[in-house]
Amino acid sequence: MAKQSLRQVLEAADRCVVAPCVYDCASARAVEMVGFPAMMLSGGEVSIAMNGVIDYGFSNLTDIEWITSRITQTNAIPLAADIEDGFGGPLAVYRSTKRMIAAGATALQLEDSGDMEESTSLLPREKYYEKVRAALAAMEGSDCFLIARTNADPETEMDEGCERMRAAVEMGAKMSTVVRISTLDHAEYVSARVPGWKMFPDVRDIDGKPGVTVEEIYPLGFNFLTMHYTLKAAMDGMLEHGRKNFAQQGCHYTCAKQDATGIMGMSATPLFDPHSYMELESRFGGPKKDFTIVGNAVEDFPAGFIRSRIDDRL
Repeated sequence: MAKQSLRQVLEAADRCVVAPCVYDCASARAVEMVGFPAMMLSGGEVSIAMNGVIDYGFSNLTDIEWITSRITQTNAIPLAADIEDGFGGPLAVYRSTKRMIAAGATALQLEDSGDMEESTSLLPREKYYEKVRAALAAMEGSDCFLIARTNADPETEMDEGCERMRAAVEMGAKMSTVVRISTLDHAEYVSARVPGWKMFPDVRDIDGKPGVTVEEIYPLGFNFLTMHYTLKAAMDGMLEHGRKNFAQQGCHYTCAKQDATGIMGMSATPLFDPHSYMELESRFGGPKKDFTIVGNAVEDFPAGFIRSRIDDRL
């Protein structure tokens, strides 16, 4: 479990904090191992990874709450979570917020979508403000903060989106995001109209170049940036190995390939530092054991990656 909340990480940072989007404990582990200080739970990627369906309103609070509790319990960096439209009206938002805080989320993103199947339509302004107030009330007494989000189109609804975010910050939202922005011009426009902490969403390349850099947006008040790569990278790797292993009708490609971790063989278990579990167990009495998989030795955690304490992962 994270020693610091996202609020604490952001307050201590002197640069924009980059948080990759995650969807399960393995993706969260990979993000932590390479040194990112925080992560964001993607509702869309949870929908694909957990339920096998596209991001089209299929996920519910139970799905998001369940995976949040697993990720936050087993990782040492803080998690912000996308709770979509809060799964209902103001009372549902209040309850969803309480449950997500209990599950370990230290920031919650709440959007103003009027229809989760057609997420570009906006909820009436006052209806969204009711949800914002409900979320803020549920957060009282916790270290969790609200990321207000508008789905306003930057080309046709930018002023409306900025006004919604300005009002949400005035109500008490610690951070805001105009989620469809993608360029430095967009960031500058938002910065001039919306106070407080700002999140730059899902940075991507435009014409082969980054849409923005952290150095460009941090002076504009964007101290949090998210991006997607974990699910695509996982699928890419699985398809690469799958094609080779299918052609060989065996597991030779996986067993023989030396990847970025230097771990050989067919198991990813060494990346989850199994020997540290045995070290923890030995503190309670009895001899220290070596972790094996059905009697087979397991390699040590690879060098060159962040190795968090087992006490922070259980």
